[in-house]
Amino acid sequence: MPPETMIVDRVREEQKRMFRIALDPMRYGLTLKAIHADTGIGYESLRNYAAGVTTMPITAIHALCGVIPNELLSLMLPAGFGVVEQADDFDHATMAAKCVDYLTTYTAARDPNSEAGEALGPNERERLGGKVTGLRGAA
Repeated sequence: MPPETMIVDRVREEQKRMFRIALDPMRYGLTLKAIHADTGIGYESLRNYAAGVTTMPITAIHALCGVIPNELLSLMLPAGFGVVEQADDFDHATMAAKCVDYLTTYTAARDPNSEAGEALGPNERERLGGKVTGLRGAA
């Protein structure tokens, strides 16, 4: 299989995962209709992107910024890269809120009654990874 085909397949899988998490009512609870209304991307196009039928162009990713959380958009990028908003001025209040959010999520994940007990389960690691991306973006 040519490398270009492998990249396209990987990107389609990543975009399917991004939409699956974004649309999960237990996680972010977005809907394709709401995403359509907020971005102007055609509803059928969004359905095709979410199903991995078509690969999103950069124009669609651009439109999704500010609608799909950055930590989910970051799933579209190679490991170690992330989508972050660049702040003109450092906002200590936002950083503090993101730190509290991370700490709250981490503490809940280490609870004996959580997904993997006191260890971190895969879903908890994923959520915490998104929080780290948010912290990096606030820095």
